[in-house]
Amino acid sequence: MKPSRSTFWRPSLGAFRLDGGVCFRVWAPGRAVVELVLDPDGPAPRHRRLTPEDDGTFTGTFDDVASGDVYAYLLDGAGPYPDPCSRFQPRGVHGPSAVIDPAVFEWSDHHWTGVPLDRAVIYELHVGTFTPAGTFAGVAERLPYLADLGVTLVELMPVADFPGTRNWGYDGASLFAPCRRYGTPDDLRHLVDAAHGLGLGVLLDVVYNHFGPDGAYCTVFSPFYRSSRHQSPWGPAINLDGEGSALVREFFVENALHWLHEYHVDGLRLDATHWLLDDSTPHFLAQLAARVRESVSGRAVLLVAEDDRNLATIVGPPAQGGWGLDAVWADDFHHHVRRRAAGDRDGYYQDYSGSIADIATTIRKGWFYCGQESRYAGVPRGTDPAGVPLERMIICIQNHDQIGNRPFGTRLNHQVEAAMFRALSALLLCAPETPLLFMGQEWAASSPFLFFTDHHPELGRLVTEGRRREFARFEAFADEKTRARIPDPQADSTFEASRLQWMERSSAPHAGMLELYRALLRLRRTEAALRPGRCAELAEFDDHGLALTRGDTPGEAMLLVAWLHDAGGTYEHDRRGPNITGTGWSLVLSTEDPGYQEAPDDRGVTHAPDITLADSPIVTFRRPSAVILRRR
Repeated sequence: MKPSRSTFWRPSLGAFRLDGGVCFRVWAPGRAVVELVLDPDGPAPRHRRLTPEDDGTFTGTFDDVASGDVYAYLLDGAGPYPDPCSRFQPRGVHGPSAVIDPAVFEWSDHHWTGVPLDRAVIYELHVGTFTPAGTFAGVAERLPYLADLGVTLVELMPVADFPGTRNWGYDGASLFAPCRRYGTPDDLRHLVDAAHGLGLGVLLDVVYNHFGPDGAYCTVFSPFYRSSRHQSPWGPAINLDGEGSALVREFFVENALHWLHEYHVDGLRLDATHWLLDDSTPHFLAQLAARVRESVSGRAVLLVAEDDRNLATIVGPPAQGGWGLDAVWADDFHHHVRRRAAGDRDGYYQDYSGSIADIATTIRKGWFYCGQESRYAGVPRGTDPAGVPLERMIICIQNHDQIGNRPFGTRLNHQVEAAMFRALSALLLCAPETPLLFMGQEWAASSPFLFFTDHHPELGRLVTEGRRREFARFEAFADEKTRARIPDPQADSTFEASRLQWMERSSAPHAGMLELYRALLRLRRTEAALRPGRCAELAEFDDHGLALTRGDTPGEAMLLVAWLHDAGGTYEHDRRGPNITGTGWSLVLSTEDPGYQEAPDDRGVTHAPDITLADSPIVTFRRPSAVILRRR
């Protein structure tokens, strides 16, 4: 059998196989004595003193340690503490760490080459609420459904172990260890291996901008993890440019490489990179990208930033001073769409008009703010994205933040009519940017996605109070009694309410929405004109609709016309544009087709648009909807 890729990966931190034994290496600068304690809670713990190195690390290799053995460290006699680079925490983030040998797993993906960005359709999910089981195995069972749906990349919200039994994952404490509530490390490997067998890639969300508030022992081992120069919303920022930062940076680079090699994931979504505060050169993100490219070959690996600054530098080529990441979340599209469809105006939504003209500008450029002043922030925001391929912009109409950071976890489909949701879905999946879906979006799921935690009572009380205090500045929650109705993040019922209800997919109105998403994703997969980044021209009409052409090859070119207004209106191609060459037209899809929507009312009234094709299409809309036409 051909060796797995993990065979060729040798970490430098944590517990790993080396020369027939297990090597333990930990960074603990300033400590005089570091002891390894094997089976620390057992009747006869075994103590081994580690050897100090000049860089502040302590190392020891032992041949009487087996995979599955648990261990911890004593630091100058204090502890025992779990390994900051533990590969598994079977008893939780405060318990001992387990020795894990990744080479034991037998991979079957030896010929897998990854998912290139121009084929990316991303499906974001939370392992704990995606299925009734709430485990890696539960996700693996649903992979055939996702492959059939037509997505190509499954993005897992953070899986690094956290305190308690439930969490979004952004309170990660043991950053190298898959959460024991979701399964074992090999369960995660099986999920990735199974995905590859179905032609699906796996992206993993990782958090390098802060440590969780409970159970993160890195700062016990070293004072250098926290910056003395920069502050973040979570307190002192991660130290990326101060004293001792070289090994802090190495810690996070190694974390990235460990997921890529030991778990074969196809890329990383880097959380809130605008809070990776680094005044040094090269920037940490540039270093991370360079190390990933150097370490991983023979397959596509995608590095995606979540960043609200609209910086072209993030995805720019290193030879031109860029940081070399593959893509960035571009939220301006979402914000304009939600302002238009749902009327949001609080907080940063005050910066968005939701006008057809501004939505069209955002699609043309990839993001809207290119240096204009943000009224919300009071400073200029963004840079010119000219020259940045549009597939490098990831857009959505829903994601975990934009749902879960609402008081009641309200999805867009809970706030707008189904017809508007269908039209916006077509616009998303026909745009030249890379689309992202959030779990359950494809069937307009009824379940909310709420913010949930399971911290110890003292910290949990602070989280609950802070959550409700966040919304005091919103007009609808100015009253304390109203804020008290916001679901308690600590309550188990909040978590349970966020689980997807899979049975509803087969009943109206969810079944029709699911069929629409299948059809749109099939078109995106099979039609060359709809590939990300291909030629796109837009025309606006009546400030209520827009027409988007994709592709410029005769016989392939397609036209999407989306009407985003409650009352009716008419699109005339000859008068409105945009220009698209060819001889005739055919209808590919209407979001008002009977199979995608609720049945006509009792009077038999249909809401389908009237479509005249001939040499120049004319579409008369009765309500929000979209049609896709092909130019022959």
